[in-house]
This record gives sequence, structure tokens and C-alpha cells, in this order.
Amino acid sequence: MNKILIAEDEVRIATFIEKGLRKNGFLTAVASDGKQALQMASNKEFTLLLLDLGLPIKDGWSVLQELRSQDKVLPIILLTAMNDERHCTIAFNLGANAYVNKPFRFSDLLEKINLYLENT
Repeated sequence: MNKILIAEDEVRIATFIEKGLRKNGFLTAVASDGKQALQMASNKEFTLLLLDLGLPIKDGWSVLQELRSQDKVLPIILLTAMNDERHCTIAFNLGANAYVNKPFRFSDLLEKINLYLENT
């Protein structure tokens, strides 16, 4: 069964995503800051990471860079309110697999998740 790590500091958003994913048959875990997300992604077996860029303690950019520097072969979908083209380009250059702007429709997020899980 696929286990997804949700790195999101806004409880309302994390709960919304977690509820939807569980309803669709996924196992989930939530990290509320970047340090915790990095530790969990490095030490546990997850099939995908949903990563907010605006995390406290260690931001999502740092988490993305550190995971990619560890050669972590984990699909990473960024969730962010930063919606300009420059941020998107930087994200892909750093190794993100997808970039989802907030606010988003859950069905769109689920479609991206399923796309990356089919290819792993």
C-alpha cells in the first residue's frame, strides 16, 4: 500500500489532504515543519512526498535540496501559494516532480499523485 508523507504546517490544509488521501486508500503521515519532514522522509519508507514550500524551522526549498542531495528517489510534489513562473522553474531545477498551486482542487492533486505512483 502506498504511504504518502504530507509536509504541511497549516493544520486545516494537512487535515483536508490527509482525509482525502485516506478516503482514496492511501496511508498517510504528517510532518508540520521542514526538519521533521526531512527526518521522516529520510528514515521511513514513503512512496511520495507532498511538500509545502513555506514550512517553519526548515523551509520546503531546503528539504527538497537535501533529499535530492541524498539521492532520495522519491516523487516530490510541491504545494505552494507561490505561483509565479520563476518559482516553478527553480522547483523543477532542484528536482521537484510536480508543482501544485494553492488553492487547489483535491481531484487535481489526486490525479498528479496517481500519475507519479503509476510511474514508480
